[in-house]
Amino acid sequence: MRYSSQVKPISYLKANAAEVLLLLAEQRQPMIITQNGEAKAVLQDVASFEETQETLALLKILALGNQDIEAGRTRPLAEVAKRLRHK
Repeated sequence: MRYSSQVKPISYLKANAAEVLLLLAEQRQPMIITQNGEAKAVLQDVASFEETQETLALLKILALGNQDIEAGRTRPLAEVAKRLRHK
């Protein structure tokens, strides 16, 4: 994804805030806000933000699972299934 078309100065955001919010919701692409020619912030719609957070949470769970495997903290599937059936 190219972000170069979604780079706007902070003055644009100040003058067009409502339009920017509509654009973010429609395009579902982040917008980079610059100040004095330097990237300072990234704006995105709420739905995209929530998806990103869910993705990060899943990746964290996978990373924790990999750490458990590397540390030998595993159990055979049959043992886990048996324990779950008895609960």
